[in-house]
Amino acid sequence: MKLFRFGEIGNEKPGVIIDEILYDVSQFVEDYNEHFFETGGIEKLSQLLMQVQEELHHIPTNSRIASCVARPSKIVCIGLNFADHAKESGAEIPKEPIIFFKSTTSLSGPYDAVVIPKNSNKTDWEVELAFVIGRKASYVEESEAMNYVAGYCLHNDVSEREFQLERGGNWSKGKGCDTFAPLGPFLATKDEVEDVNNLQMWLNVNGKPFQKSNTDQLIFKIPTIVSYISQFMTLLPGDVISTGTPSGVGLGFKPPIYLKEGDVMELGIEGLGTQKQTAKNWQR
Repeated sequence: MKLFRFGEIGNEKPGVIIDEILYDVSQFVEDYNEHFFETGGIEKLSQLLMQVQEELHHIPTNSRIASCVARPSKIVCIGLNFADHAKESGAEIPKEPIIFFKSTTSLSGPYDAVVIPKNSNKTDWEVELAFVIGRKASYVEESEAMNYVAGYCLHNDVSEREFQLERGGNWSKGKGCDTFAPLGPFLATKDEVEDVNNLQMWLNVNGKPFQKSNTDQLIFKIPTIVSYISQFMTLLPGDVISTGTPSGVGLGFKPPIYLKEGDVMELGIEGLGTQKQTAKNWQR
């Protein structure tokens, strides 16, 4: 299945895509949240759709498409997980996964504007494959890790490089600004993706290609990531994990290239849809 959410901020509803048509399932499902995944919501919804598909209604015309999952308990990201991105960042290839967090308030829809934060000079882009946890995961063996994955989605790991790298402390304050985690347009359940380790991925800014790669270039694959993170914290159903970005970020150019108001980012991953965001300056 392909699960999505729609509606204005604070009033989002769950939907499902069937044969490229967007349907409202809010009469049957409260939301795509921790409770939904924890209680076998994907399996229950799949069975339900076989009975009620004819009763479903199209979503209203011009509806806003929201993040494909409701606000999770955490958004965990893996840094420097493509060798070419580590090289362009001037960093060594990591021997273990590098973990950082994005705030849950950074979550936004795939077509919402990206807000350049107050006092920002170095806001950057990062196309990434993300996945959503389907079951509570603690001390998971790598061989069992995929049993804890609900599905996959597209993520733009927007980053403020000065906040991230020049202001001391860890990376999170350059990663967690409002609108810095556009997610979606949909969550594809595992059966929708034939080989998650062979998906083309790309990102353009103002129509110019900047990132182009494939998930086969990930240093640490999803089973390793799930197992590794679960050694340090419990992953809850609905948690989002983002796997890292390839080369081509603004930071990597000489001189660096950063977003300015009016710039348009377009990005996609094979089988997981596309996003489009326009950058705008922060306003009180």
